[in-house]
Amino acid sequence: MKTLLRNRKALVGLVIIAFIVLVAIAAPLLTQYDPAARTGRPHQAPSLDHILGTTRIGQDVFARLIYGARTSLAVGFGAGLLITLVGTALGIISGYRGGKTDEIISFFTNMVLVVPNLPLLLVLAAFIGQASPLVIALILGATSWAWGARVTRAETLSVKQKDFVKSAEMMGEPQWRIMTFEIFPNVISIVGINFIGSVIFAIITEATLEFLGLGDPRAISWGTMLYNAQKASALSVGAWWDILTPCFALAFLGIGMSLLNFAVDEIANPRLRTGNHLKRWSLLVRSGEGRL
Repeated sequence: MKTLLRNRKALVGLVIIAFIVLVAIAAPLLTQYDPAARTGRPHQAPSLDHILGTTRIGQDVFARLIYGARTSLAVGFGAGLLITLVGTALGIISGYRGGKTDEIISFFTNMVLVVPNLPLLLVLAAFIGQASPLVIALILGATSWAWGARVTRAETLSVKQKDFVKSAEMMGEPQWRIMTFEIFPNVISIVGINFIGSVIFAIITEATLEFLGLGDPRAISWGTMLYNAQKASALSVGAWWDILTPCFALAFLGIGMSLLNFAVDEIANPRLRTGNHLKRWSLLVRSGEGRL
């Protein structure tokens, strides 16, 4: 954790994510308006009463933004956790046990990888109808685990050749214990990268599905905010605040998660740590200019 906090990208990313999470948790304390109730005139511009304006039917945009963060974060972290759990478990089992087990898991992994993810999600969501955020999270978890399983399997194949794993096998340790306590801690960096990437993917995909009208319009999330703003022709009538607010929120969260993802990747792969090398190069250039 100390190593993570020393990384500037990780620190900035964690601050952004923590800020959004705290705002979502404290939503009832930050606004007096019900996000589903009509509290003003249609498409009222930002003012002291409504700091981010109102929607086409007079709902407070700020209230919908901070309450919608709860749904979007819940879907993102819930689906990300499910994707990571399934991918990590299958990847470790496949890589460590090998043989028929590896062949069967690899077959299903390849099958899921071959099918285009977004079209599959669109078909499933359209088949279900107006999918709730919970249903969207379950669909994402059931269809997006293959990449994580493949990467975790590759790392497991490397780790299982280490001496400490061979020693545990010679001592008669059961396979489940070796996979849990010997292999899993050594692939934790891959798991972290997989989780963060899955959360980003889930949040953006959920917003995409809801923007296309495949989500539940009664749910309050950033995706339904985009859907309602597009349906009300917010940009055409000049109500820029109605559609740009959830766009900036998604971008802000995406930046925070991406910075954290880059930081974890740098910590896991020392070859990506270019900061010190760039500083040394800059000092060498300056010293060379001074001599000239």
